[in-house]
Amino acid sequence: MKKFFLENKSNPFFWAFVAIAALLFFAMPIMSKSAGNSGDETKFQIPQGYNVLNYYKTDGQDQSCFTFENLKYYGCSFDVVTAWWNETFHVDDIARTRHMANAFCGWIAILFIGLIVWRMGGWRAAVMALVLMFFSPRFLGHSFNNPKDIPFAAGVVMAIYYTLMFFRQAPKPKWSTMVMLALSFAFALSIRVGALILIGYMGLWGLMWIVFHTLGNRKELKGGKKEAFFSALDWSATFKMIGYAIAICVVGFFVGILLWPYAWQSPITNTIDSYKAMSQFAINIRQIYEGVFMMSNELPWYYTPKFILTTIPIAVIIGWLMFPFVGAFSKERRMESIMIYFVCIFPVFWIVYTHANVYGGWRHSLFAYPPMVAAAALGFDGLVALFEKRGKKILQWAAFVLPFLLILPCVAHTIRNHPYEYVYWNELAGGTKNQFGKYEMDYYYHSIRQGTEWVLENCEPVAKPDGSKTIIGSFLVNDVTYYTRHDTLQYRPRFVRFRERDDVDWDYAVFNITAMDPDYLRSESFPPKNTIHTIDVDGVPICIVLKREDKNGFYGSEYLKQGRIDSAMYHFRKALEYDPESEGVLMNMANVFLSLQQPDSAMAMAQTVLAKQPFNSQAINYAAYAYLAKGDANSALALCENLRKHNPHDGVAYDIPLRVKLQQGDLFGADAIIKEMLENDIVNQSMVDAFVRITMAKGIDQNNAVRIVFSTIAESFEAHGKKAEAEQYRQYIGR
Repeated sequence: MKKFFLENKSNPFFWAFVAIAALLFFAMPIMSKSAGNSGDETKFQIPQGYNVLNYYKTDGQDQSCFTFENLKYYGCSFDVVTAWWNETFHVDDIARTRHMANAFCGWIAILFIGLIVWRMGGWRAAVMALVLMFFSPRFLGHSFNNPKDIPFAAGVVMAIYYTLMFFRQAPKPKWSTMVMLALSFAFALSIRVGALILIGYMGLWGLMWIVFHTLGNRKELKGGKKEAFFSALDWSATFKMIGYAIAICVVGFFVGILLWPYAWQSPITNTIDSYKAMSQFAINIRQIYEGVFMMSNELPWYYTPKFILTTIPIAVIIGWLMFPFVGAFSKERRMESIMIYFVCIFPVFWIVYTHANVYGGWRHSLFAYPPMVAAAALGFDGLVALFEKRGKKILQWAAFVLPFLLILPCVAHTIRNHPYEYVYWNELAGGTKNQFGKYEMDYYYHSIRQGTEWVLENCEPVAKPDGSKTIIGSFLVNDVTYYTRHDTLQYRPRFVRFRERDDVDWDYAVFNITAMDPDYLRSESFPPKNTIHTIDVDGVPICIVLKREDKNGFYGSEYLKQGRIDSAMYHFRKALEYDPESEGVLMNMANVFLSLQQPDSAMAMAQTVLAKQPFNSQAINYAAYAYLAKGDANSALALCENLRKHNPHDGVAYDIPLRVKLQQGDLFGADAIIKEMLENDIVNQSMVDAFVRITMAKGIDQNNAVRIVFSTIAESFEAHGKKAEAEQYRQYIGR
């Protein structure tokens, strides 16, 4: 260590690296304190941490950690360690502990990518790497509360660093390097089973080490003969390195599953099972992508690469493209440069190649991003070195300053929008404001915290005659419950869907815009009239706070449930006097008018919504039924066809056409619709009934028709990778 400091003490970039790393060590955890909980954190991840902790405290008697089906496939080290800390030290704000630990993991990733760059290019390049990594808004934002992808990225980057050192020290690697490599692999595996990719990285790196170092400089190879190639191989060193590598992987594997109950129960079988489950993730999430709703398993092949290229700093893209032309493949760094590019390109390539089910931007690929930054920093440093070698001082300094100038928009975004750094689009995408309504913004629901706390700090509790509590409604009711845990005497959270907000009693409501209709977000109707506050990023709202100034919509809904139509309509009309564009009220009135056989009035209600939201499926459904009531089936079918083109996964687009075809006796047309529904994984009772009817029309009795239908549905689900759904339908027929 003394020699290390003596060698570097006169290098200003070394001290700059130390200063920046130290500053970030304190700054990132402090910054995380203002972050909100993620959408899964309060409901799933925090409870799972305590479930796993209880599993070990009870010697496996408490099996609650297997309750959440998908969570058992994940390593649990982050969740269980933070749960242990919170329980041991009686921490009240348990989320804050998690966020600070999460930020520390982000810092680890930044530090080690800096160290990789230092090893490959020196301290000047390493300083660039630290700055580029910290001011990468997407990575920084996830560092505050993404306990899966950020710790995993930290483990992967550490493993890459120690793999680099392992082969640099070959054939006699230091014990400290091998221990740290095993622990890095273990840490990554303790978060995600995808850490098994590190074994492949090590194998490829080892193969390259054999080619470039063991064989590359031997005189015997000058003849180019195959026999000479193998005779030149240092078999002793090669087998020694293979033995070390196997030992590292074995130790890292078993240490990595220590806090992973499912894997520990059957290390090989259950790890393979987890890998298969994560590779064929069955949960599909509806996303706004390119301005329309799409299911995550149907996103285009370019989803991940496009998302990455439009949401990372321009500086990183330029430097990454530049590095191959300014020294990446010089003899002394050729092998390491190839690996740096491989470990950032291959994961994205694999996602594209396998058409993996990804969502929430490119968070599943965050571990591939730090190596990209490493290449970018080395690229800019290579440009500086090029001008330095040619004695062009002005160009040398210009090249050095260039990445810091290019990163300024990201610096400004970070300052303006903390803690929502990850809601970011770069200059290629026209900025964040230009993407509003085209892509998901705060898909991690961070802003629910700020919205709820704004209500607590700025809004008076609503005085009620019966003395009941003020109700704060939200779709993320678990998070609101967490943020109001110290105000339970005055406030009561309630689950409220945004579209159904008129039908539920609440006084204030906090809604993140995630999953709201993109046409609605871009319409003049957004935000709603009773919006009293917005949480904005670069001038566009990612969260809205509503105040209930009129409850006639709720009263009308209650009367409607009781069958008191006249009273319901009276309150609905009063509600429209307050807000003529109230979607929930308009839809309730359309429903009532249809039941009263007044299709023109129902159509008027639906059209009021469709004027601002042309693909609102509920409004299209009522409008189509109004057309059918008027005997105009063609117009009803045209509405549904238009919706089907816009969103082929919306069941409304199929239900009415299927009904019409059956009424017309067009079984061939109905069968075509059913096939299209199966192709889009849309199965409901009306579809099953129609499918059975069509099958029976072929002369098959009802029991066998049901078996054929369920078997066909099961095969369709299985073909789309949905094994759980397929098994459910097979159970219906006893197979």
